[in-house]
Amino acid sequence: MTNLRSISFVLFGLLVAWPPARAQNQESQNHPRRIVSLIPAVTEMLFALGAGERIAAVSSFDRFPPEVARIQTVGALLDPNLEKILSLKPDLVVVYHSQADFRRQLHRAGVPTYVYAHAGLADVTATIRAVGDRIGSGERGRALASRIETQLDDIRRSVAGKPRPRTLIVFGRENYSLRGIYASGGQGFIHDMVTTAGGDNVFADVKREAVQATTELILSRRPDVILELRADPLTREQERKELVAWGQLTSVPAVRAGRVHLIVDSRTVIPGPRVADGVEVIRRTLH
Repeated sequence: MTNLRSISFVLFGLLVAWPPARAQNQESQNHPRRIVSLIPAVTEMLFALGAGERIAAVSSFDRFPPEVARIQTVGALLDPNLEKILSLKPDLVVVYHSQADFRRQLHRAGVPTYVYAHAGLADVTATIRAVGDRIGSGERGRALASRIETQLDDIRRSVAGKPRPRTLIVFGRENYSLRGIYASGGQGFIHDMVTTAGGDNVFADVKREAVQATTELILSRRPDVILELRADPLTREQERKELVAWGQLTSVPAVRAGRVHLIVDSRTVIPGPRVADGVEVIRRTLH
């Protein structure tokens, strides 16, 4: 069975990222008091900006911060519950730019929207600044974004001059097998995170966010390190079985050297305010 939730956390963010663009403001510029966020990354931003008490509903994929467990859910990218959202009388709904029909329905209902599109690592801090401005917390948004950028610069300096391992970055596959592998291509925030952390993506030449990677393709790319990024917790036995699956690729340098790493940490797959911490996790794994 495919690990759908792990794939969804990342793939939803990747599939909506074309055309690459920063988040956009639409409708009223009044500071909202009742916000519905369908995007986990933006939900985290709102809490980090001190607007958690203004959130009336979140997506079914939101897990952080822990306070979101007390907030009602209204669907996500593929299944937003319009009726439930409208019943909450929001004055702002945060939506993906790919949700064109849903956005039109909200517009007809007179509900202001904040349209989110994400591309690279630099867009995380650009979005934090834009969200801060939209909700009336511009100064706090700029301070948070600058702090994250400083953290990322510190990481870049820490790996400068060090060997850069050729890295395969996997964010989804079928459980306990090497079928249905999704890897990061040479665009998007996950590619940028690994690059910042001191690794070279083996699919950097494939200029898209996601690559369906067969075992034959992986063998041809010969990664020095395999990073598998997950959001949802696994038991120790599940982790063991997932790592065992890679054992069949003994001719891959990463497998032969024992450098296959399963990173179960949502900071590495959600482009929100914890993204610099996620890059640091990857840096420690690579170096």
